Amino acid sequence: MKSLIAFARLVDRVNQRVGSLVYWLVLAAVLLSAGNALVRYTFNMSSNAWLEIQWYLFSAVFLLAAGYTLLHNQHVRIDIIIGQFPKRTQVWIDVFGTVFFLLPMAILLTYLSWPFFYNSYTSGEMSSNAGGLILWPARVLMPIGFFLLVLQGFSELIKRIAYLRGVGPDPTEKHEMSTAEEDLVHEIKKARGEEA
Repeated sequence: MKSLIAFARLVDRVNQRVGSLVYWLVLAAVLLSAGNALVRYTFNMSSNAWLEIQWYLFSAVFLLAAGYTLLHNQHVRIDIIIGQFPKRTQVWIDVFGTVFFLLPMAILLTYLSWPFFYNSYTSGEMSSNAGGLILWPARVLMPIGFFLLVLQGFSELIKRIAYLRGVGPDPTEKHEMSTAEEDLVHEIKKARGEEA
């Protein structure tokens, strides 16, 4: 079990690092979108390439952060139902869902998306839009993103089995992070001396 837990920790570190890098892609997408709108409305100029780069960045954020989202237990759940059960039952439901739904879906999509990328890469497929970009950089995001999700699925499965065997912490706890607004309120209260 120790080697499996070490593997889970390694996967967690990889997805944590990828998720931290994806934050910067969000910023890049926002700046690019704002710059593109500014140029379009100020100079009456536009480029399909700049629009497609925005789409690529959005795709990267969505696909590459899937494993990160699962790592932090922030994925969509039906907590209103599952939350009524004892903790061990919740973990068993997670194990069942991971084995029979998450992993088969993510493995299948990784497998099916690879030829989709490979054909695009070998053929030099271009966007059908005038002035568009090559498509393989966007297509490679699918197998990479789903592979990271597969790895994180195995990590989560290992952590849940470790918990059920009594050798690991509770894996169902959400890693709550404060929002930018909450941080701002905290800093304002701190500056006013309202918080210690």
